[in-house]
Amino acid sequence: MSKIKQSLKKSLFNRYFAICSAVILATLTLMGVLIIGFSATYFSENSRETLHKNAEQAAGITLAGMSDYGYRKIPVGTVENGYRIISATTESNIFLVGLDGNTIICSEGENCNHRTFSISENIMKEAIAGEYNGSGTLDGIYETSHYIVGIPIKHNNETLAVLFAATEATDVWFFIMDLMDIIFFCALIATAISSIAIYFVTNKMTKPLREMAAAAKSFSTGDFTVRVPVDGEDEIAQLAKSFNHMADSMADLESVRRSFIANISHELKTPMMTIGGFIDGILDGTVPEEKRKQYLEIVSEEVKRLSRMVKSMLSIARIEAGDMKINPTDFDVNELVCRTVFAFEQKIEEKNLEIMGLESDEVFVNADNDLIHQVVYNLIDNAVKFVNDGGCISFAYNIKDGNVFVSVRNTGAGIAQQELPRLFDRFYKTDKSRSLDKTGVGLGLYIVQTIVNQHKGDLFVKSVEGEYTEFTFSVPATDPKVLKEKNKRRSLDESEKGNT
Repeated sequence: MSKIKQSLKKSLFNRYFAICSAVILATLTLMGVLIIGFSATYFSENSRETLHKNAEQAAGITLAGMSDYGYRKIPVGTVENGYRIISATTESNIFLVGLDGNTIICSEGENCNHRTFSISENIMKEAIAGEYNGSGTLDGIYETSHYIVGIPIKHNNETLAVLFAATEATDVWFFIMDLMDIIFFCALIATAISSIAIYFVTNKMTKPLREMAAAAKSFSTGDFTVRVPVDGEDEIAQLAKSFNHMADSMADLESVRRSFIANISHELKTPMMTIGGFIDGILDGTVPEEKRKQYLEIVSEEVKRLSRMVKSMLSIARIEAGDMKINPTDFDVNELVCRTVFAFEQKIEEKNLEIMGLESDEVFVNADNDLIHQVVYNLIDNAVKFVNDGGCISFAYNIKDGNVFVSVRNTGAGIAQQELPRLFDRFYKTDKSRSLDKTGVGLGLYIVQTIVNQHKGDLFVKSVEGEYTEFTFSVPATDPKVLKEKNKRRSLDESEKGNT
């Protein structure tokens, strides 16, 4: 059992747990990547937007200072102080570049690195055309990557200079690293919580399967008492219900199998012991020669009994396996009953029995003639065996809802009410029948029930102790249209015979 549980855990629990965990990790990773990507983009765009605002603010300060000089001169001190204020509050570099690409004023003062380099012609053209928006080292001015925005300073559509604002791009990486730490910490907590939840959920989901595996292990040893607890209405619960139903069916089958083996062993044992004992007695001379014929007749009867038992068992096997097909035809069941009763004429005369109900009109049914003959034969055989001497056997027919009900009643000792439900079990014989019927094997009524069920009919029994026993079976009646046509043809045939 422990091996089965371990196998289930390896093949299902661990697999499901690993898949759920992998999905969660993949989801968190994807979510982290998206958050970092969107955050980096937002940070970059926000930085550029801030730089653009800084550049416009610095351009305003520059134009305000130049306006005092007719826009022909730049008051360096005033403008530079304004640049420094903006630079200090936004952590950016503000510098003014002439149309030749050389720095004129810088927020970092006279010794800034911008004055040692010239802005390339391409960048200047882009900035003069409207706005430069880029990132990098600005042709070597910066050692690290920066976000850079450049806008033209114009007066009356005349470009006077270009104003640049720059800030370190490495700040975004510090932001991303901090964000990654936060995401990693949150993902770690989420993974731990979800893993615990998945563990318990998965364990609960697979518990019924482990119980089914343990039950199946018990079934393999012949113990069909184990059942799987059913909790809820989901697919697992439905599977557990089906499993328990299967277990009930297997238990019933096992009970039938054991009962069948026990009964057939008992039924075979008695005649075989009788046959073996008498034959051994004849062979070793224990049985006198004048009694050998008598004992051989007993052996013959026991052999016939074994033959009947085997034949009955083969019939049951063929019916239950579906090999015995029904070939329905329209025939008069009363005529079949009459012919069968005549086969018991000798026994009827020996017991001085009265037979009633054979004078009935034609009763047509649509069924398999041979199989129904077997039903009628078994029922009449039982009636003749258990009717009292000088008693009565009667037959009755009733047509209702498209079915013909055939009843066989015999007077006699009857059957106890508590024994009626078991009459149709294999090998079952009542205490009274065991004393009265020495040759039967208890399969006749089971065969009758099986054949009637194959015809979609019903089989009933009624009995009053000390008075009577009555068996009634139903089979489909012949279609009235077919019966009408049959009667019409018969009338024509009789008319033709009369004319001839």
